[in-house]
Amino acid sequence: MADFTFAPLTPSSLLQRSAQAFADRLAVVDGGVRLTYAEFADRCRRLTSALAASGVQRGDRVAALCTNSHVMLELHQAVPARGAVLVPINTRLSIPEMEYIVGHSGARILVATSEFRRQAEELGSRGGVEVVIEGRDEYEAWLPAEASPDGHVTVDERDLLAINYTSGTTGRPKGVMYHHRGAYLQAVAMAYHARLAPSTGYLWTLPMFHCNGWCFTWAVGAAGGTHVCLRRIDSAEIWRLLRAGGVTHFSAAPTVLTMIAEDPAAQPLAERVHVDTGGAPPSPALLSRLTPLGFDVTHLYGLTETYGPVAVNVWQPEWDELPPDEVARLRARQGIANIIACPLRVVDLSGVDVPPDGETIGEIAVRGNDVMLGYYNDDEATAAVTIDRHLLTGDLGVMHADGYVEIRDRAKDVIISGGENIASVEVEKAIDSHPEVVESAVIGVADEKWGEVPVAYITPRDGSTVTVEELKGFLRERLAGFKVPRTMVFAELPKTSTGKIQKNVLRAHARDQA
Repeated sequence: MADFTFAPLTPSSLLQRSAQAFADRLAVVDGGVRLTYAEFADRCRRLTSALAASGVQRGDRVAALCTNSHVMLELHQAVPARGAVLVPINTRLSIPEMEYIVGHSGARILVATSEFRRQAEELGSRGGVEVVIEGRDEYEAWLPAEASPDGHVTVDERDLLAINYTSGTTGRPKGVMYHHRGAYLQAVAMAYHARLAPSTGYLWTLPMFHCNGWCFTWAVGAAGGTHVCLRRIDSAEIWRLLRAGGVTHFSAAPTVLTMIAEDPAAQPLAERVHVDTGGAPPSPALLSRLTPLGFDVTHLYGLTETYGPVAVNVWQPEWDELPPDEVARLRARQGIANIIACPLRVVDLSGVDVPPDGETIGEIAVRGNDVMLGYYNDDEATAAVTIDRHLLTGDLGVMHADGYVEIRDRAKDVIISGGENIASVEVEKAIDSHPEVVESAVIGVADEKWGEVPVAYITPRDGSTVTVEELKGFLRERLAGFKVPRTMVFAELPKTSTGKIQKNVLRAHARDQA
């Protein structure tokens, strides 16, 4: 076969095209930093040269402790172009957790933004890793005045591109291995499904360290859109940017959307904004609150192990004619495989597909180009989630007759009470439908008689006078009696940096109160 029939798929090639097609368009806004595509591409080439000058070779690890910023975007381009491996670090982890990731991945350089100078310097002193920090001109001085043509290398599309560490709530975090082909194709899928374009203004409410920003770190550039960096979640600032104009898209977990919807500044927007949400099933009640504010919400589903969203709730036009409650119910489903993924499956314990009846529960299984290579240096953990060449997600769901999947619960979150299964998601949806409730989380706690019973942690709306007894009465009209939590605690819910509710923290609290 002739050589001109093939080129390796790598996400860094997307910027090469955009630097030509959109040279003078605005690529990045990060506070006072504004970069055109020509300027952004030049900085990325110079960063690749800086890595080469620092001795970074193909396959070497480069750790990033960065907020949403031009620095993190530059690393997403330059590290793969060097053939090196990007290791994004969750910025909310403790120093020992960060130290474990740096050591386990074998990172030789750590690049940090100014917000994390203290942590980066401590990691450097503890682990002997070279540290480069934005601010005080350190990062800028590291970049050469001109790029060297020797910095860029040709990669194999199945080469390791990134190691993204899981949250580690049930043990040591696992290193999820991404390859160039998967990141490229996932970026193209996100650009397609979100309908990104040169007119796109993508507001970075999603952490770039999380699944490489669901690969939007590359997708926005592929479309010639503008990255609008938000260095910390601030709902008032989000509303200011939305009203300033230019923001057309953002992504966020349901808890962040709740924060935005509940902000005092929440008022209908003049121009509608496309929102992608994932990380947990959004309740129909939340989706119903967002629509009149001007947000068109698309529900995505995925894992760290799937480069972010492996499924999209692709909206069928005829659904617009349905009653509002039915529209909200359909929008809460997880959907079908994205355009570059293999079809989703829902399987029973023996790996056989459950019937597509919308009722029979099984575990969601996925495979395709946007599924990890495996867990870094952990073949046992990789084998434990593999069945019939598919990745077991740990999410329990049903397959509907139209091929759309709907999550019913995480396998570890199912509550077994008196021999009956209680899906925490079902109870949470019922609680969240109460007009005085902002959000909720339901967990199971040990009970001598029933084995487990559900306990609900609930955040009421500001100024609400709703009582526990009122909520219980409300739920009894909607749920079987054994599903109604006997204990309800009004509280702010603990969340991860990506907006997921930390049920492990709530379980520990419940144990302490027992």
